[in-house]
Amino acid sequence: MTPFPGVDVSATESGPGSVPESVSGAVPESVPGAVGGADSGALGPPAGAGPGAPQVKTSLEILRSLDSGPRGLVEARAEERLARFGENVLPAWRPVPWPRRFVRSLRDPFTSVLLCLGLVSAVVSAWGTACVILALVAVSCLLRSAEEHRADRSTADLRDLVATTATVVRRVSPDAAPLEREVPVADLVPGDVIRLGPGDLVPADVQVLRAGGLTVHQSALTGESAPVAKHPLDTPDPALASAGPFAQPQLCFQGSSVTSGSGTAVIVATGGATRFAAAHDGRARQRGASAFDRSVQGISWTLIRFMLLTPPLVLMANAALRGRGLETLPFAVAVAVGLTPEMLPVIVTTALARGAARLARTSGVIVKRLPALHDLGAVDVLCLDKTGTLTEDRPVVAAVVDGADRPDPEVLRWAALSALWTLQLAELPAPDALDEAVLDAAEEAEGWGACAAYEGVAALPFDPVRRVATAVVRRPGRLGVHTLVTKGAVEAVLERCALDGDERKRLLALADRKAESGLRLLAVARADRPARPGVYTPADERGLAFVGLVALRDVPAPSAAEALGVLARRGVTVKVLTGDHPGTAARACADLGLGLRTGTGTGAGSGADTLAGSGADAGATIEYRDVVTAELVDTLSDAELARVADRATVFARCTPEHKARIVSALRAAGHTTGFLGDGVNDLPALHAADVGICPRNAVDVAREAADVVLAEKDLTAIDRAVLAGRHSSGNIATYLRITLSSNLGNVIAMLTAGLMLPFLPMLPAQVLVQNLCFDAAQLAFAFDRPAASALRRPAVLRSRDFLRFITGFGLLNAAADLATFGVLALALHNAAGDGEAAFHAGWFTENLLTQALVMVLLRTGRSAAERRAGGPLRAAAAGLAVVGVLLPLTPVGPLLGMSALPPLYYLLLGSVLGLYAVGLTAARRRYERRHPAGAESGRGLEKAHGER
Repeated sequence: MTPFPGVDVSATESGPGSVPESVSGAVPESVPGAVGGADSGALGPPAGAGPGAPQVKTSLEILRSLDSGPRGLVEARAEERLARFGENVLPAWRPVPWPRRFVRSLRDPFTSVLLCLGLVSAVVSAWGTACVILALVAVSCLLRSAEEHRADRSTADLRDLVATTATVVRRVSPDAAPLEREVPVADLVPGDVIRLGPGDLVPADVQVLRAGGLTVHQSALTGESAPVAKHPLDTPDPALASAGPFAQPQLCFQGSSVTSGSGTAVIVATGGATRFAAAHDGRARQRGASAFDRSVQGISWTLIRFMLLTPPLVLMANAALRGRGLETLPFAVAVAVGLTPEMLPVIVTTALARGAARLARTSGVIVKRLPALHDLGAVDVLCLDKTGTLTEDRPVVAAVVDGADRPDPEVLRWAALSALWTLQLAELPAPDALDEAVLDAAEEAEGWGACAAYEGVAALPFDPVRRVATAVVRRPGRLGVHTLVTKGAVEAVLERCALDGDERKRLLALADRKAESGLRLLAVARADRPARPGVYTPADERGLAFVGLVALRDVPAPSAAEALGVLARRGVTVKVLTGDHPGTAARACADLGLGLRTGTGTGAGSGADTLAGSGADAGATIEYRDVVTAELVDTLSDAELARVADRATVFARCTPEHKARIVSALRAAGHTTGFLGDGVNDLPALHAADVGICPRNAVDVAREAADVVLAEKDLTAIDRAVLAGRHSSGNIATYLRITLSSNLGNVIAMLTAGLMLPFLPMLPAQVLVQNLCFDAAQLAFAFDRPAASALRRPAVLRSRDFLRFITGFGLLNAAADLATFGVLALALHNAAGDGEAAFHAGWFTENLLTQALVMVLLRTGRSAAERRAGGPLRAAAAGLAVVGVLLPLTPVGPLLGMSALPPLYYLLLGSVLGLYAVGLTAARRRYERRHPAGAESGRGLEKAHGER
């Protein structure tokens, strides 16, 4: 008798415990991972993976191709293969060196422009301007590099091996008996025979040689929420050749875990040759421009055009009207620098770094890529899987009915008896999830104590081929009679029942209707047999009487419903991308109040995606118009998919490629997308989204690919991360609006004054000092508290909106600056002294005072209480105003070419500033009326979500 059914030991070994001598100790080229092998491995790619894939191999054929046998490899042979194929470890991503990370920070458009302006300033000998600009560039790059390095280090601390050790069967010599021992996973090689038991992680890609009730959880690879049965392939099965690798029952893959049963398997691929490692393909990690990149680049290029046009215009205008030559070049460069928000890289990096640090400290959320925090704040569509996020990976009994679809508690009692005695008599380590749900429901139901009166006699545990489990019990008061209680897959149980064809079809139709309602089903049947001392076999599972159906549903996650409501109020639409049955996904979403539209008519996919789903009752069916299946996705073009994806809520039976295509379609439609995933099957979608999110316990490659790592797979944590992103983005947007409008106004006024005055309106050194003072005050924007309205909707930086804002308020600022000309002319008309120096001092003071006013009054979207509240921004504005008034009066003033001003100037300037403040407040209120935000926007988003 051979140790494995269908495997002839003599056929795989030339002698007892030996390997064929003809191979001369060399590993055959067909071993997986071998380069240029004739077969390229029995599983690389796995059988049936695509055109040109090798044929599906039986247990005997796979052992022969691997030059191995059921008794395992000889230690010497295993060492040779380890030296040849390398350790069984995933290809590691090398950390980015500091210099490269620093240089990569220069790719930011604003940083690049600042660097160019700094170099131009150095060329024209404006050393002060050059030094300040280059210092800002260096600080920005250092801050960004340091924060990303911290995030990478935190993520590295979360890494753990897929498995640490494995039970392998090896021999010391060809003639020695095989021994089982624990070896490090890294030492496993193709051809090794390993043992698998409940709770084990599959350490490599393997083919099953022997199994006893073996089921594997491969959700990390496929997204399936239910365990998959595995068994050996001992006879050729042509039907498997066209099946996908994960559908083949004889194959298990690295990254999956054993949920029940036990088995013996042979390793067919290790290290970089596994499907798990295929996710490390560099091409898969390429991502297009994120929402942050698109926003910043749009604003950047708008300003870059202004900055490139400014110096030539200044030079030509001064040459034509004033006859000045290249001596105005430093002034022209200073004007261009004045238009540049040179603090933007520092403000952005500081604001995002503070938000990322606060998230890590308070919520355990790690932001690996700083711009991803802004992308989180801009997310308006969040895509996620159902299992583990919206639902717990734990079913509960929803209903028990008899064959007439009537509630019957007896069905639950018989199902519980089968589960209880199968668990005890078959010595299973633990019940599977469905049996556990049945036992929990029976324990809560009345009459559970009556089950204790039954005595177990024998058990036939669940087998993936039979798809049923049977317990034999002795009923109280029924001497001489044994009762067989069988439960399992509906089709398998009905095959064993004494039913005519019509009745069997009726029961199958009943089961189909309930399955379409999103329920998992177990059928229960029983039969009385005369008591006998012999062993019960599967042959006794015949002529059964059908008892009924146990319907189970997924348990919603405790915080999911509330978190979905909060995300809806924040303007984030949730879309479910799952590999589950459409009915199961639709029911879970409906139970959580996700807002699936019902009724007949055209749905998201022109009517093709309608689905019968569950209503309030377990047996009721309604039609959902927001559920799309992968079959429909395959028939749509990219443009059609974008329209369907915009309206649909649930996408069922999705493969990894479907998920990535749906996410890409949503991005193409103008949405900022986030994707939450934790398995290898989620990698394409993680890369396709603007921001990839995964929990801390995700597979290693998913954590490497994600931009944000959560402490738990919880929507509440995502909401906190979204809030942090909007907090940081709100500060950045406020900085941009205020700074750019103020800078534009100053530049317009400076250009106008340069053409009107016989001298330069400000010296380059004065422009530099003014910019330094304003820059120092602007750092407070990174520490400001954004308006409450900024947290109620996605924070998107749109260049067109910014252009309208800064143009309107910039012209208002320029008007105030030009009004100062009249004030200066009036105040200095009869004043003695250097009129040019006094003009420079007056305009220097007015510029800083108007910029301080703008910082305080132009924080849009705030209530009066929020604007009056103190904070770093008001303190910085006060400091800026003090410097503007006092600096010309100090000894530093003459050094910068400024002189003291007469008291009349300050009185007149106060009047101008008062009028400017009134105009600024009126313009801000008009802007807020035309661009409503806050509570109305939040209520509108919530209402729109409810209508869906």
